[in-house]
Parts: sequence; C-alpha cells; structure tokens
Amino acid sequence: MKYLIYLSLPLLGLDQLTKWLVRQQISYGSEVSVIPGFFSLVHVSNTGAAFSLFTGNNIFFVCLAIAALTVVAFLLVRDGFERSISRRMSRATKISFALLVAGISGNLTDRVFFGAVTDFLHFYVREYAWPSFNVADSCICVAAGLLLFASFQRGGEDAKERR
Repeated sequence: MKYLIYLSLPLLGLDQLTKWLVRQQISYGSEVSVIPGFFSLVHVSNTGAAFSLFTGNNIFFVCLAIAALTVVAFLLVRDGFERSISRRMSRATKISFALLVAGISGNLTDRVFFGAVTDFLHFYVREYAWPSFNVADSCICVAAGLLLFASFQRGGEDAKERR
C-alpha cells in the first residue's frame, strides 16, 4: 500500500498537472519546439490506445482501465495477506504495479473527464517521429519493463531454491 501512496499518487498528480498546463498554455494542435530537430511540446488528444491504435473506442478503454485497476488492486491486497515471505511479490513487482496504477489512473481520468487522453511529449529526428505521449504513458512503459526485469529476477531466485 505504501507504494501506491508514495509513488502512484505523486505520479498521478504530476501527470494531471502537466496535462492541465498543456491544455492551458498550448493551443490544440500547436507545437512548441524545446530542442529543435529532436523534442517538442504539443497539444494533441487520443481516443485510442498506444500509438493511436483503435481510435474512437474510448468507452472500451475506460472499461479496460477499470478492469486492469481492479486486477492490480486484487493482486496487491492478496499479497498483503500472504504469510509466506517466499510467495510475496518482489519490491520491483510492487513498484511496477504502483507505476501501472499511476499510468492507468492518469489516462482513465482524461478519458472520463475529457473524452480523450491528452498527449504532449513529442520526440522526432527530421521526418521520423515517435508518437506523442504523456507522463501516464511513461509510467505504463516503465512498469512493463520493470515487470519483465522482475520476472527474470524471480526466475533466478526460484532456480536457486530448487538447487
């Protein structure tokens, strides 16, 4: 639970603050160059998933986000009642789940209150561009990478126990 309070809540606040600032300071569809030829702040919205896949399915993604938050909450609560230390989640897994909660909640908040997710970070090199994203998206991506890392770590711990 402490991971949710100390990690998820501040990141959710940062996500919502940055999106609010973008909505207030950058007109929709505009671009503010920060590092010319590499990084800009933009104001765009997305009703789909990552990389604007499945655009126009906002209700589906609201339901998916609620389901994902429910699963993560269940896993975290269940872990809190786990008596066996060897069966408890690793610290990396708990941090990953806290990042997931922050990211999912941030984008869910946008979908519910604005009908679309506000994206504003835009990296590019010449005509090659990465799709715009936000703090919540970053939290979700870092969480996925950390979960992958934790799964390899946990596998190593299990192998040691079998020896």
